[in-house]
Amino acid sequence: MAVLEEKGQIQIHTENIFPIIKKAVYSGHEVFLRELVSNGVDAISKRRMAAMAGDCSEGPEGSIQIRIDREKKTLTISDNGIGMSADEVKRYINQVAFSSAEDFLEKYKSESDAIIGHFGLGFYSSFMVASQVELVTLSAREGSEAVRWSCDGSPSFSLEGSERSEPGTDVILHLMEEELEYLEPSRIRTLVTTYCDFLPVAVQLEGETVNKREAPWRASPRELSENDYIELYRYLYPFQGDPLLWVHLSTDYPYNLQGILYFPKSTGRADWEKGEIRLYCNNVFVSDSIKEVVPRYLLPLRGVIDSPDIPLNVSRSALQTDRRVRSIGGFVAKKVADRLKQLHRDEPKRYAEIWESLAPFIKIGAMEDEKFAEQVADLVLFGTTAPAQEQPAPAQEQPAATDASPDQTQAMDPIPGADGRAFTTLAGYRSRLSADNDKRILYCTDEAGQAGALALWKSQGAEVLLADTFIDTQFIPWLEYRHEELKFQRVDAELDDSLREQESELADAEGKDSSEKLRDLFKAALANDKVTIQVQALKGDEAPAALILLPEQMRRINDMGALMEQRLPGLPDHHVLLVNRRHPLVAGLLKLSAGAVITTPGAGAAGSPSQQLSDDLARHVYDLARLAVGGLEPNQLAGFQQRSAGLMGRLMERGL
Repeated sequence: MAVLEEKGQIQIHTENIFPIIKKAVYSGHEVFLRELVSNGVDAISKRRMAAMAGDCSEGPEGSIQIRIDREKKTLTISDNGIGMSADEVKRYINQVAFSSAEDFLEKYKSESDAIIGHFGLGFYSSFMVASQVELVTLSAREGSEAVRWSCDGSPSFSLEGSERSEPGTDVILHLMEEELEYLEPSRIRTLVTTYCDFLPVAVQLEGETVNKREAPWRASPRELSENDYIELYRYLYPFQGDPLLWVHLSTDYPYNLQGILYFPKSTGRADWEKGEIRLYCNNVFVSDSIKEVVPRYLLPLRGVIDSPDIPLNVSRSALQTDRRVRSIGGFVAKKVADRLKQLHRDEPKRYAEIWESLAPFIKIGAMEDEKFAEQVADLVLFGTTAPAQEQPAPAQEQPAATDASPDQTQAMDPIPGADGRAFTTLAGYRSRLSADNDKRILYCTDEAGQAGALALWKSQGAEVLLADTFIDTQFIPWLEYRHEELKFQRVDAELDDSLREQESELADAEGKDSSEKLRDLFKAALANDKVTIQVQALKGDEAPAALILLPEQMRRINDMGALMEQRLPGLPDHHVLLVNRRHPLVAGLLKLSAGAVITTPGAGAAGSPSQQLSDDLARHVYDLARLAVGGLEPNQLAGFQQRSAGLMGRLMERGL
């Protein structure tokens, strides 16, 4: 059997290419204006470069003119750039996807001016909105003659001599009936503002320049004032207030990238999926979704990233992820970390004041990116119960801070923040711990809900970190994983001997002391084996009658379950009720129950009135402890109020 072997070339026919260009290459029709204006700007850049090389006349200042003719239903985009000869029209227009930019850059590769387009398909986007496209052009090279090219979107075209007095190109679009919206000046103005606002060439609509032209991110940071940065932010994000701080990006190796990123004020509505950073390519707007470029934890930042080296698809409407894109993401993350380090070092008080807005970026970034975690390891702040230190006055002739300079926060930790709150780093907190407790990190997640336990620790001089954001429920375990030598303990997890009075108790005739009696009393009154009763004498006059304690591991399991079920964590069924026998209410309860016979759990209400009252008081103490930690559901509050009112009435009847 003979083996068939043949080689050849795949034939591509223009009648198959045009429908693809018109319907599949570009995701939205409106980008035709971006492509045609970009082509005009390229033509102006080419004329300037060729004139510098002595190949053509220099010409007037470059501009793009957009004209609307409602009667003829035409939209014309004109430039005074380098123009084309008949041979160049045949080469660059008739050969689809043969980019004149690539050819031109090869000839003038020593010049630094950027050429926007590289694909050569941009011109053909005009057929998405036009039934016929005319091109009238005159080359700026000496001795050239004007030509007119015309095509109705089919493979056929016409090319003939024409009249044009000045070098440049007119692209005349005969709009389809369903695309007549582009005859509205307001529509064109919006598209220019969206896509071409920062092009360096004036784009004029009916004689009026409608683009800003200046792209601040292209300037050196030394050339920009603080007001320049703020004005750009206000222009891009109107009615959003002023930014907290910004990061100026600029590099030309191993890729070319400029940009300005802003930290916005926290609004609680950050977009962690799409983001609000705008992507530009040589000052031309490409996309407002750059999740492939910027790490997810930085997506809610705002601003501009401009790079001709980010790989885009042929329509410039989507990113193509590759190693270079990941490298750019790493560069952006490092520059952000460097800016945060600078602020933390040079302006620690300012850093603390805006910490709550910075915290989500830093904490989520640290948990998601190991390299970023190393860069921001010393930048994480916690609220603290310790008093803030005053910022030291700077020396009269103190040299500017450098990366090797001592951190000012070493001299003012805890740092004063907003609303009188003090902040500290983990290292700063540990430096104030005693030698025997330098591995235990006390923290509080809810100052109101954990007020009783928090007051106990503070009364004994303990410093407590305030980790009271939703992110901290994940960040604290992550910190524990990174610092295996440390033990993170929530204030209501357990109490140590420093919070307890070490006093002896006398046993009665049955051999029971007051703690045992109270334990039996509460166990009988609650009749709930899931609640472990502990009785202690707590220090301090402000110590509550009872506390709910949640052993650390048990509580974390409960919190994790709530997170997986996307609900707020509640009071676990299994918990500890710590009764403070020194509290007057508990001491009175013990006296009240002295004449009552304690029934076994589940024995009902067969005891004496004193026993019934003591049981109700014990349950009331338990309800108060639950109420303090949010352990009473909304539908249980009405019953609690009724029981409380009834109990107070009975106590008044007895003169108690």
